[in-house]
Amino acid sequence: MLTTVINFIINTITHLGYLGVFLGMIIESASIPLPSEIIMGIAGYLVYLGQLNLFLVALIGALGNTIGSTIMYFIGAKGGRPVVNKYGKYLHMEPERLLKVEKWFYKYGTKLIFISQLLPVIRTFISLPAGILKVNYLKFISYTFAGAFLWCLLLSYISASLGVEWKRITEYLKSYEVVIGGLLLIIVLIYLVRFGYYRLRPKLSNVTNIK
Repeated sequence: MLTTVINFIINTITHLGYLGVFLGMIIESASIPLPSEIIMGIAGYLVYLGQLNLFLVALIGALGNTIGSTIMYFIGAKGGRPVVNKYGKYLHMEPERLLKVEKWFYKYGTKLIFISQLLPVIRTFISLPAGILKVNYLKFISYTFAGAFLWCLLLSYISASLGVEWKRITEYLKSYEVVIGGLLLIIVLIYLVRFGYYRLRPKLSNVTNIK
């Protein structure tokens, strides 16, 4: 599974270049499981080979990230809490998590958006609650782009700096492909169990107040 994802990203970015980075980051930031770490990692390797420019890779990755995040923002802004109650389990945003994120926003303010863009996993689901909570869009898009640019620049720079070590990393991944595949299988099983749990559990009522 991991090999399939990596090969898909490699083929997309190799054939489409900057457009591949752009599309990949749109997908990733729209809560679809396509890791930005791999997207920007492959892009960074192409920077090392001299096929792509580091600054442009980070800029285009951040633009794609911002567009994908904007899609989720407006889904939240237009759909409100009913979107979470009905589709939250597919978007990594159950009502309980939304309540927790609301408390984060009240505690840290809009700068939470910038911080979240620098954190794995969290960066993919912060946009939906930002829309539901009607965070100022200009602040949202500014913090999202700034954080995403630093994230993309950091990942691609580290990847480009690895240089010839990429060959050794590739061989290492192949050696442990069975172990990685087993871990991914466990993750899928956990997701399926949680999916069944939420299907059987009575729907929670809308969250209306922060305590």
